[in-house]
Amino acid sequence: MTMFVWGRFRYDLVAIAALMAAVLSGVVPADEAYMGFGHPAVITVAAVLIISRALQNSGLVEYLVQFLAPARRSTASQVAAGGVLVALLSTIMNNVGALALMLPVGLRNAIKSGRSPSLVLMPLSFASLLGGLVTLIGTPPNIVISSFREESSGTPFSMFDFTPVGLTLAVVGLVYLTTAGWRLLPERIPAVDQNERLVHVATYSIETNIPADSPLVGKQVRELEGMCDQEVSILAIIRNGNRHLGPRAIERLRSGDIVILQGDPSVIQPLADGIRLGPLGHQIEKDQEIKSEDVTIVEVVLMPHSPIDGKSMRGVRLHDRYGINLLAVSRQGRPATARLKNTTFKTGDVLLLQGEARTMDQTLETLGCLPLADRGLTPQKPGSRMLLPVAIFAAAIAAAAVGWVTVPIAFTCAVVLLIATSTVSLSEAYDSIEWPIILLLAGLIPLGEALQHTGGTDLIAQLLLDSTSGSPMWLILALLLAVSMWLSDLVHNTPTAILVAPLAISIAEELNSNPDAFLMAVAVGAASPYLTPIGHQSNTLVMAPGGYTFADYGRLGLPLQVLILLFGVPAIMIFWPLT
Repeated sequence: MTMFVWGRFRYDLVAIAALMAAVLSGVVPADEAYMGFGHPAVITVAAVLIISRALQNSGLVEYLVQFLAPARRSTASQVAAGGVLVALLSTIMNNVGALALMLPVGLRNAIKSGRSPSLVLMPLSFASLLGGLVTLIGTPPNIVISSFREESSGTPFSMFDFTPVGLTLAVVGLVYLTTAGWRLLPERIPAVDQNERLVHVATYSIETNIPADSPLVGKQVRELEGMCDQEVSILAIIRNGNRHLGPRAIERLRSGDIVILQGDPSVIQPLADGIRLGPLGHQIEKDQEIKSEDVTIVEVVLMPHSPIDGKSMRGVRLHDRYGINLLAVSRQGRPATARLKNTTFKTGDVLLLQGEARTMDQTLETLGCLPLADRGLTPQKPGSRMLLPVAIFAAAIAAAAVGWVTVPIAFTCAVVLLIATSTVSLSEAYDSIEWPIILLLAGLIPLGEALQHTGGTDLIAQLLLDSTSGSPMWLILALLLAVSMWLSDLVHNTPTAILVAPLAISIAEELNSNPDAFLMAVAVGAASPYLTPIGHQSNTLVMAPGGYTFADYGRLGLPLQVLILLFGVPAIMIFWPLT
């Protein structure tokens, strides 16, 4: 747990390392070390992620988003409409996927309405978490809790067992976010015109030529890049009247080449003088370039599990591999302080990228980046492309709900049908699985079961009960919910559920109480990390676009967690009696 809180190493690495340590020490039998990979919870999470991709491809969100246009009149109406929609999406798909679909829409609507994005993006993130409380598949902690219930009682939670408590808390949370919550947020990013950007970029592109006596003749483009300062990027080379956008790093420069550099003229001039470039040509206004059909500038946010997350720009070699230039980086609403070449990318960073318009969409998908600009979503009438995946998903939910098959089997069948009908390709299916989450689950599930079987949870439960001797059961239930909630603020919500669920079962057994109530408390608490940007990837995702500081999450999140506690405990006791 200490390693999770420290955060020095990624959570999936910590989970696998902990599993290996447990195997070597004899806590987990060697023949059970890899049982987690075939665990029903792992299969269900992987299937939900693939189904989420299919729903994204279906155009369902584009169809629903058209109903948000009338909700731009006030901040409250925008938060309400966006929050309800993202919460609904989160009940049937991955939280981060739902937020990723709605983030550009929320940002666009805020800017078009002349209000700060800071007022609407964090409420969207929190709404995605609230929606996850409502169903079994809404969030991984619910799936984990269901698996522990199956192991202890022989029957897992069904698809909608979480709905009475989850829906109650989702409604309470959305009412709070809509009425009072957004007012607690500062306007970190001022309301701007829709053509302005969240990060600053150099204003000009400048043409210069390479004379015959330049030391660059015969050199590769990468050598010129090495001489460029962080504020200068190579946009194109014009040779014999032909323009080469995003020239390859191994391209050799020739006498007479015209090189288009982008950056601050005060920086480019000393560079040109130092390497004997020819007379500088005319300056091209930035706005003219952006409208070009050949070159585009896009503002994106780095998604969780992006292949460049944790890597430096020097190591990624964006220009060499992908033909795009990194113009600027914003982190937590402020420009990155390190030189661009030495910048280490992190989830939630806002990047300003420039490249060939024709290939930009594919490049962004490869890099795991989400465009923040208006994507020009065109609402479509429901057709086979939209209705087929929805019908397959609905059939899977119905089959699991009535008990024909288990949830993992129902959703695996749905995945097979989605791939067979080309609703989602096989490569998309593999790409949509968040493998760090799978490794996290596979590593921690054997540990959680070992802790339960070796009596470790019984010991911890007894210590907790001794410290609360004489306290009513509802107070112990509230304490367990609060511990789960605040622990999830510091570590990933999934390990919180895996490690605290066995403790909840042991406490219930010691009290001769209903274990379902205590498991439900852990599910609610683990899925409610509202105090920090690190508690959930949705919180991380909105940090830079919203310009939030660490403390801003406490402003909005602490009252919400108090409400979850105040309404959650009575709701659990009503729908899942303690005795």
